[in-house]
Parts: sequence; C-alpha cells; structure tokens
Amino acid sequence: DAVTTMSQNWAFAVFLLGVCGLIAFMLGLSSLLGSKAWGRSKNEPFESGMLPTGSARLRLSAKFYLVAMLFVIFDVEALYLFAWAVSVRESGWAGLIEATVFIAILLAGLVYLWRIGALDWAPQGRRERQAKLKQ
Repeated sequence: DAVTTMSQNWAFAVFLLGVCGLIAFMLGLSSLLGSKAWGRSKNEPFESGMLPTGSARLRLSAKFYLVAMLFVIFDVEALYLFAWAVSVRESGWAGLIEATVFIAILLAGLVYLWRIGALDWAPQGRRERQAKLKQ
C-alpha cells in the first residue's frame, strides 16, 4: 500500500524538492552577490526620492487596533454566514437555528461594545455637545 502511494505522489515529491532547491539557490545567490556595505543612507527608508521626515515609530491610539479587531471578527462572521448560505438547504432547521444563535451572539457583542462607548470616536467635548443637542 505504501509503494502504491509513493508511486502516485512521486511528481509532488519532485516538485517539492525542486521548490526547496530553488529557494536555497536564490537565497545563497543573493547573499553571495548582494551588497554588504551598510551606511547611514542604507538604514533610512526610501521615500520616493524625498528625505524622510519624523520617526516611523509613532504611537497609535488603541482605537485603531479595536477597529481592526472588529473588522476581523465581522469579516469572519461573513465568511461563516456565506458558507452556511451555500449549504442552507442541506442544513435544514438545525442549520438555521445555529446561524441565528451565531448572529445573536455577535450582535450581543456589538451592542455591548456600543453601550460601553468602544465605537465612539468623537472627542469628549463633541459628545457632550451632541448629547445637549439631542435633549
């Protein structure tokens, strides 16, 4: 049985060896032929011919990371719902109930984030003015 499997997968093994060999060749060639001189200009980022201004190490607000995480969470939700929509007829009522519970859990998380103000990007003063206008 092992001989049959090996005879069927020999092309993949040759391909894998070829890829590994090509990677080793390219890395070795670049280290041999590449430039090794490091200077001040080599360590600066290339900004399309313009001199860089400021530092690349600036601190970002945690809200940017929160938005990125929310995007990933709801993007994965869309992925799961698309997979469910493709097989909706095969999954029947059980699949509908599972998808409904899944959506309800994610909506509960979204409502929680909304209630604690995690989705509010307005500065505190502007929020207070808007609250006064609503009254």
